[in-house]
Amino acid sequence: MNTHYYLGWFTDFFPERLSQMLRDDITDRKSLVMISSNPLDAKVDGTVERSWLDHAGILFDDYYLINHGIKKEAAHTLIQNASVIFLLGGDTLKQNEFLMAYGMSECIRKSNAVVIGASAGAINMSAKWLCSKNFGYQVKENAFYNGIGLDNFSVLSHFDLENNMALVQSELSSLSVEMKIYASNKDCALRIKGDKIDIFGNVYAFSHSKIQKLKETF
Repeated sequence: MNTHYYLGWFTDFFPERLSQMLRDDITDRKSLVMISSNPLDAKVDGTVERSWLDHAGILFDDYYLINHGIKKEAAHTLIQNASVIFLLGGDTLKQNEFLMAYGMSECIRKSNAVVIGASAGAINMSAKWLCSKNFGYQVKENAFYNGIGLDNFSVLSHFDLENNMALVQSELSSLSVEMKIYASNKDCALRIKGDKIDIFGNVYAFSHSKIQKLKETF
C-alpha cells in the first residue's frame, strides 16, 4: 500500500501528531533519497527537510541527494532502492525540469517507498499544477505543467490562502473542473495511504470552482 505525504513548509519541526504518523508509516529506514529543487545549486542539500525527520526520531542508515552531480542511471538506482523519497522544497519549475530530464517520474511512481514532498516537492508530486505569475513564479505567461502524478489531483502548497482565496479561486477555476485541487498553507500535510486521505492543518479542497475547508483527521 503506497503512502504519500504532501507537505507545506514547517516553521520549526513536525508537530508530534504528524511525527507519530510518519514514524508508523516509515518502518523501512535503510535509505533516504532526496531530490533537489535546484540541481545546479549545491546549497540546496535538504538540511532543513532532513532536520524535520531527525527531530521526529526518523533516522536512516544512508542518505543520498540527487542533483546534477549524480548521473541519470545512478539516480534511478537510488530511487528504486529507497526507503523514503523526499522531494525538496524550493524552485518548483527547476525541480520539474530536472524530474523530466532525468526521467524520474516513472521510477518514483513504481517505487514502494514512502514519498514525501515539501512545498515545491509536493506540487511536483501531483498530477498537474499551474505555474502562474500571480502565485509568485517569474514567468511572462501562465502555463500548466504535468507532475509525477502519484495521485490524480493537483496541489497548491505553501501559499497564503487566507489572504488570497479569491485569487486562488480565479486562477484555478478551470483546473478545478478537470481534477480536484488540494490547497494548503504552512504547517500543513495531506497524507494519502491507499484509498484513505488524512488531513493535518488548514487544507482546502477545490472542485468545480467551489472551495471548502477540510476537517483535520489526525
